[in-house]
Amino acid sequence: MLIIPVKEGENIDRALKRFKRKFDRTGTMRQLRKRQQFSKPSVERRQQVLKARYIQHLRDQEEI
Repeated sequence: MLIIPVKEGENIDRALKRFKRKFDRTGTMRQLRKRQQFSKPSVERRQQVLKARYIQHLRDQEEI
């Protein structure tokens, strides 16, 4: 559970922003989305290879 102490006189928007930043860093939503659907390890590896190829292609395009 995240606890965000709100200082006296602090704007609630600023405290909310700190909460959101801290929540993003925990990776809770990424973990929940990943657990919603199972994918085989071979499929995950294939997706990683395709992503790496795509990124390498973009980097090659920048060099030209």
